[in-house]
Amino acid sequence: MNEVLLRSLTPSVLGILVRRGADFGAAEDAVQDALVEAVRVWPADQPRDPKGWLVTVAWRRFLDATRADAARRRREDLVDEEPAPGPAPAVDDTLQLYFLCAHPSLTPSSAVALTLRAVGGLTTRQIAQAYLVPEATMAQRISRAKRTVSGVRFDQPGDVATVLRVLYLVFNEGYSGDVDLAAEAIRLTRQLAAAIDHPEVAGLLALMLLHHARRAARTAPDGSLVPLAEQDRGRWDTESIAEGVEILQAALARDRLGEFQAQAAIAALHADAPSAEETDWVQIVEWYDELARLTDNPVVRLNRAVAVGEADGPRAGLAALVALDDSLPRHAAVAAYLHERDGDLATAARLYAEAAQKAPNLAERDHLTRQAARLNARGR
Repeated sequence: MNEVLLRSLTPSVLGILVRRGADFGAAEDAVQDALVEAVRVWPADQPRDPKGWLVTVAWRRFLDATRADAARRRREDLVDEEPAPGPAPAVDDTLQLYFLCAHPSLTPSSAVALTLRAVGGLTTRQIAQAYLVPEATMAQRISRAKRTVSGVRFDQPGDVATVLRVLYLVFNEGYSGDVDLAAEAIRLTRQLAAAIDHPEVAGLLALMLLHHARRAARTAPDGSLVPLAEQDRGRWDTESIAEGVEILQAALARDRLGEFQAQAAIAALHADAPSAEETDWVQIVEWYDELARLTDNPVVRLNRAVAVGEADGPRAGLAALVALDDSLPRHAAVAAYLHERDGDLATAARLYAEAAQKAPNLAERDHLTRQAARLNARGR
């Protein structure tokens, strides 16, 4: 059973149903039913045209649901429009779906959550982690968004800012999470950059390229995480770095600074340093100040505390950390790192162990556990 194939076909099948007149909620339910049927049938008899099969089955499920629902009897005339057997048109609807899900009737946060779930393929748990909220809260938010757009004609696409937020979160989850979506996010952002002349679109594409360039060096052969300072910079993709820097410079020259450009500038300073010791931390702190001004995001301020600790010493970093809520994700890990640099190994070991218990994924948990064990061994 090819789960990757099913995941890749889902946005296009969903787009076909929406274009044929299905409201988004009913179309998503029909596609999900078709995927369940595919999981049941395909292992024994995978069709020659998987996409055409999914379109046909999903469309039939939508029509069945339409007939059964008295409130939607007006759609029964769509029965005669069932797509003919045969290959479905090879159209990439994914980016269009991102815009359609960013519907004006939804708040930006609800639009992002709905798109991540319905089109991006992320689980409710993954989306909740990205938003720093409980999974139950996110499930309710997604359900409300579905109810809001149920029966709405998707002829009013949403704004670019919401679509960029979705692409950014998809990339982040694909870069460090359980599902590899990073390359898909880059592909869609390239499409958007080719279609729209917008400095923040360029900023996001540059940011993705600069982060993705380091991907090969982020893990050791055994799958363990390799911190940025310890990465083999010879394994970084210099072509992607050069492309990202060029795109960023062109965007910054337009003097319309946004958060993605600021983040890309920080990533470019890391990529430009020949070694960890030669990183321009003073300039990175300045960019974090800009980013904090633009977003007022506590996670940005957490990352800024690390940069301050590198630029002005660990005690300055710890002082910057005091003003932040210690329940923030990775707060304990940052505090552990700064305490270790300040020579307080016992506190650092305790905080590394605490951070490991709160880690969002297994690789990060293992890394933090090893850090705690390393310091505990030194303290004996």
